[in-house]
Amino acid sequence: MFYSLQLWKHPNIRYREALLRLSRCELFSMLRALSVFSEPVTENRGGAVFLTFESRELSPEELSFLSGHSCAAMLAEKRGDLLLPLSVQSPDSFSEDLPEILKYKGKTNPTFTRMMLNTARAVSAFSGGTETLSVLDPVCGRGTTLFCALCMGASATGVDLDRRDLKEAADYFAAYLKEAGLKHSLRSFSLTVQGSGLPGKTFSFALSREAFRAGDLKTLTLLEGDASAAGAALKKSPAHLLVADLPYGIQHAPQGSARPESFTAFLHRVLPFWRKALRPGGAAALSFNTLTLKAADVRHALEDAGFLPLVSDEFTALSHPVEHAVVRDVVFATVPQ
Repeated sequence: MFYSLQLWKHPNIRYREALLRLSRCELFSMLRALSVFSEPVTENRGGAVFLTFESRELSPEELSFLSGHSCAAMLAEKRGDLLLPLSVQSPDSFSEDLPEILKYKGKTNPTFTRMMLNTARAVSAFSGGTETLSVLDPVCGRGTTLFCALCMGASATGVDLDRRDLKEAADYFAAYLKEAGLKHSLRSFSLTVQGSGLPGKTFSFALSREAFRAGDLKTLTLLEGDASAAGAALKKSPAHLLVADLPYGIQHAPQGSARPESFTAFLHRVLPFWRKALRPGGAAALSFNTLTLKAADVRHALEDAGFLPLVSDEFTALSHPVEHAVVRDVVFATVPQ
């Protein structure tokens, strides 16, 4: 049988072509996670764009998984020239507005972030499990990746050097939980890394009072420190996924010492720590500006740190312009089991 996934029409015309390539990569990965070895085909119907694929009959749980595609407007069964829209039960999670409300300059597009999260989860060894996933962003800024991770039902940990960004993320999330009437607790702590204390906060929360009383909690942890601190922060409980949007320009150059590092030097320094922060079978997604960092250099740094970059055609044609000084690309890699 055939299924069609209608893609949301992005308002940025220049970005639509890139979004199609990104969406195909994401759906390709999600289908492989379901052991559906079909190539999505692009179809245009009534001015809308669909990705159509052949498959065995999918279960309600599998259809729900696919409906979480970052650009899904509708999932339908295709019968000849007719489309039968499918009623899909959404997983119990945060509203999609969580990563959208907080606005600031340089914010990563939440749709693109969800694409990275979905694809990383699909290529990892944990896409079909029932345990709560954990997501790490070691350069989290004001938390777009973290909030998108919470929306997919994961727990999240973010690390960043900028105290003001972390405070804004924490204040926003606290206000969001309060406005939504969700039971939660907040713990402040100091993590000792290489003799230095790194301040952090952990929100523990549930989507219902019953779940909170039963201890069925998820967490959001924000840690102030260098990106390399992620290894120590998650030493006892490594993450399943690492998703990060790397700094784009020289004005945001990573600071490992008093003198700015090059982006390649930064990656070679921090990736071994990020590797330790991930479980065997985990996966990483790194996006970056190709005008300051080349995909080949990212893959080389990942390999040196013990990751396995994905290099098939679906994962190597994802470069796309974002604005005048940014041409973004994304590299995916897995951790050997």
